[in-house]
Amino acid sequence: MATQSIEEFNGLILFRRDYREKDLLVKIITDRFGKKMFLIRGGKKPKNRLAPAILPFTYGTYIGDIRDGLSFIRTAKDTQHFWNISQDIGLNAYASYILGLVDKAFSDGELLGEWYPKVTKALQLIDEGFDAQIITQIMQVQLLRVFGVQPGLESCVVCQRTDRPFDYSEAYGGLLCDIHWHLDPNRFHASQRAIYFLRLFSAVDLYKINSIKMKTTTKNELKQMIDTIYDDTVGIYLKSKKFLDDMANWPTNILKTPPEDSSKT
Repeated sequence: MATQSIEEFNGLILFRRDYREKDLLVKIITDRFGKKMFLIRGGKKPKNRLAPAILPFTYGTYIGDIRDGLSFIRTAKDTQHFWNISQDIGLNAYASYILGLVDKAFSDGELLGEWYPKVTKALQLIDEGFDAQIITQIMQVQLLRVFGVQPGLESCVVCQRTDRPFDYSEAYGGLLCDIHWHLDPNRFHASQRAIYFLRLFSAVDLYKINSIKMKTTTKNELKQMIDTIYDDTVGIYLKSKKFLDDMANWPTNILKTPPEDSSKT
C-alpha cells in the first residue's frame, strides 16, 4: 500500500530534466529520505514560484509530499545557490562529477547519513574558490568505501608497518611498504608525495580543511592513481568524468588553470 506524508527536509538539487510539456522531474539529495525524485508541475514556466529553488546547484529547506514513487515539492525556504559553480564551466564540471558519483554510490531512498552534509560542504568549498580538482579527489577516495572498495591506506597490508616508504598495490588491495614491494612488480610505482596525499585524502575532514598545496604534477599523478582504482575496482562510467578528462586538453584561454603550488583547499 502506497504511503505519503507532508515533510520538511533539507535538500541539494542533484539534477533535473524535462517531463511532459510544462513539468520537470527534479532529483534531490535529502538529509532524511536519501535521493528522491520530485515532480514539479509547471516547473518549466518562467514564473513558477519554485523556479529559483530548483535550479541546479541549489540547496536549502523544502516542504514536500513524500511518496513511495514520485514525490512533490510544495514550497521551499532558505534556499541558497552555488553561483560560482553555475557560472564557471570548470567548477561546474567538477561539481557535476561529484554529484554523479553520489548518485551512483547510493540507491534511491537509501539514507546518506554523513554524506548529505559532506557533499554539500564539498560544493561549498569549490564555490568559495578552493581547488576543485583536489576537493573532487578527496571525495573520490572517500567514496570508495561506499562503493564497497576499502583499500588499506593506514599501513602496509602485509606487515602493518607505518614507518617505511609505501606504494599502492591493486593485487593486495592497499599499501605495501618497501620491504614487500617485491611481492607485486605491477604496483603503481608512485612517488612518495602522491602516496602521502592518497593517504591524507582518505582521512581528511572537509570541515577542517584550511589549505593543501600540491604541484600540478602531483595532482596529475594522483588523478591517474585514483582513475585506475576506479576503473579496475568500481567500474562505473559517467559522462561527466569523460567531460573532465576532455577538459584537460582545452586551450588555456577557454578554461582558467590555477597557478602552480597555489591550490587553496
